[in-house]
Amino acid sequence: MQSSSKLRGLLVITLLPALLLYSFFVIIPIFWSSYYGFFEWSGLGDATFIGFQNYLEVVQSPIFWRSFKNNLIIVGASVLGQVPIALGLALLLRKSNMFQRFVRSAVFLPMVISTVVVGLIWGYIFDPELGVINAVLRSVGLESWTRAWLADPEVNMYAVAVPIIWNYIGPYLIIFIAAIQNIPGEIEEAALLDGATGWRKLVYIILPNMWGTIKVVIILCISGSLKAFDQVFVMTGGGPAQSTEILATYMYNNTFLVYRYGFGSAISTMIIILSLILILISQVLMRRKD
Repeated sequence: MQSSSKLRGLLVITLLPALLLYSFFVIIPIFWSSYYGFFEWSGLGDATFIGFQNYLEVVQSPIFWRSFKNNLIIVGASVLGQVPIALGLALLLRKSNMFQRFVRSAVFLPMVISTVVVGLIWGYIFDPELGVINAVLRSVGLESWTRAWLADPEVNMYAVAVPIIWNYIGPYLIIFIAAIQNIPGEIEEAALLDGATGWRKLVYIILPNMWGTIKVVIILCISGSLKAFDQVFVMTGGGPAQSTEILATYMYNNTFLVYRYGFGSAISTMIIILSLILILISQVLMRRKD
């Protein structure tokens, strides 16, 4: 009993610095931002208390809901793109020979590159005149398919989602490989003796044992997609005509370009609320699946 108390005390002592830093840099700013959402403030001078006016303006703004819709496109593309691709690669690369370690490093490499650099690279790839995509289409006789990928409102949000998917497959790949390697070997051996191979082994052995990890990855996908900013800001800045505006760029433009710090704080609070709602919905749906 005494050793258990000492262990808990040690855990508290070791975790306390991280919790304090997290509270100081994350939790407190969230509440501080929510507080400033009740004020009209330009960033200089005195702030004027206006109650819920900023929050009402946010929920009544068609641009805000268009931005949320664009964010949902990114969320859907990330969950349906990053998770299956990372899981498939994890199943192929779970062994640890030289070739598979090289492929793992190559898949993880985009995560190491600055997101601003990623945005610049893909901006050039999607360039209508000099971009690789249009050049390849022209070379194979599909010139009618070429277009200004980042300027066409019909496709630009899907084009913007591609580098976000590509950028974050690596971390989820590592998480999935770790989860697969933690499946007890006895279970896999028993499954083989019972004739569970191929797809049956995947469906009845691997996926059920990884389900907790998959749920965590989906939560990370949703939260990460709702705070996406860098790539979109670098490639389009939310344009043209706000057709690629997402919640983070909408908040940034209102806060730092037109100096409405109170309104921008209200937007950031709404982003957090919407993130929690989507995560809660995903948890309910996955609990039913479980």
